[in-house]
Amino acid sequence: MEKLRVGVVGCGAIGREHIARITDKFSGAEVVAVSDVFVEGARKIGEPLGACIYNNSADLVYDDDVDAIICTSPGFAHRETILQALEAGKPIFSEKPLTTSAAESKEIVEAEMRGGKRLIQVGFMRRYDRGFRQIKQMLDSGDFGEALYSRSTYWNPQIGHDYDNQMIITDASIHDLDIIHWLLNDEYESARVFQPKRSSHAHKGLNDPQILMLKMKSGRIATVEIFLNCQYGVDINCQIVCEDGVIDLPTPAAPTFRKSGNLSVPLEQNWKRRFTDAYDAEIQDWINSTLKGEVNGPNAWDGYITNVTMEALTAAQLSGEEESIIIDERPDFYK
Repeated sequence: MEKLRVGVVGCGAIGREHIARITDKFSGAEVVAVSDVFVEGARKIGEPLGACIYNNSADLVYDDDVDAIICTSPGFAHRETILQALEAGKPIFSEKPLTTSAAESKEIVEAEMRGGKRLIQVGFMRRYDRGFRQIKQMLDSGDFGEALYSRSTYWNPQIGHDYDNQMIITDASIHDLDIIHWLLNDEYESARVFQPKRSSHAHKGLNDPQILMLKMKSGRIATVEIFLNCQYGVDINCQIVCEDGVIDLPTPAAPTFRKSGNLSVPLEQNWKRRFTDAYDAEIQDWINSTLKGEVNGPNAWDGYITNVTMEALTAAQLSGEEESIIIDERPDFYK
């Protein structure tokens, strides 16, 4: 196979960005089909590429000219497309979340195992960020001893009025939940959510900021601070405290400048631009791995873990109590 023939399900913002990556930046792949329930949107994107246009995922997935699928439709639609891809025996990259519930994610895990081959990668792009990969290498080296606890922050300048309390868990925290268990190679055991004094910048119906506390099976504690209306910029941090030292996520490189009596470093104002390089590395790696018949990125089991954890956090958000996180034992299929 000289080039991976890709079909993209969902022509919204992230779908258009991935199509542009494959078309303008990458080698090894081409977009040959696109689909969207709003077929005019698919036509606008697909026709200039000479791609086939569909208004549903099934026709795209079962197109014999499509080798692999990228799914960027809304989360509630992922289950249907992923199960179609598994039935067709085609590799699929699904943007996060894998599905919108732990039960659906477990269904997908079981379907993939029945097929006997790993075909699913989930879009947890922080694993491809240079800084997070450096932390992982340092932890795995053993030079810092055992990791004891971690602290992560996701601070964002402002959020839209359509954002509600539950989305702090299901949308804002999802990447932290994946990256923590990946960095520490540990499993979650229980969760609690603290809601401190509400910012005056938070709109009605949103308690912002919130602090998530996760206990892990090893005894480690991980905290995640979510503040979606911090006003000043995108500020994503991660600190791992170890027996023999402390590891901090490096700040993305940016020029310092001197002006008006200040020595300053600019902060990104858009989270997508903060992770542009990670998105690029993620999709290129998926293309390369798929051409080899491999899945080397976050898999369906990782997607299942985040869904179980998010459901426990959502329950803790409502109860104010510590809630158990019950995750099945990882199958050998995903080890």
